[in-house]
Amino acid sequence: MAPMPPTVRSAFEDELRSASAATDLDDMWRALERAHILSQPWPWPHTRSHWHMLRLALRCRDRKEALGQVVRLSGAGLASSLGRVPIGNTGRATVGIFQPMPIPADLAAILETGKTART
Repeated sequence: MAPMPPTVRSAFEDELRSASAATDLDDMWRALERAHILSQPWPWPHTRSHWHMLRLALRCRDRKEALGQVVRLSGAGLASSLGRVPIGNTGRATVGIFQPMPIPADLAAILETGKTART
C-alpha cells in the first residue's frame, strides 16, 4: 500500500489538531469525523482516527460510543489494508459500521489531489 500522500497527510493532521484545540464537543467530533474520512484508505492513519475517537468517547463517558470505537479500532487497519471501508463513513458509533456516506466536497477535493499525486 502506498503511503498517505503529503496533501492528504497534512489535512488529516490538521483535523486532528483542530479536534485537540476545539473547546466545544461538537467541534471536536466534527474534526475527528473529517480526519476519519481522510484516513480510511490507509491502515495506520485510519486506526489513529479511531484511537482519537475512543479517547474522546471515554473523556465524555459515552459508553455506547466507546464500545463502538473499540469494535472499529479492532478492525480499522485490516479493513483499510483490504480496501473494505465504507467510503465517506464518519466513523462514529451512531453510524452503521459498513454504511457509505457522501464525502464533503472539500475533503473529496483533497482526496482527489492525493490520488493524482500517487499516479
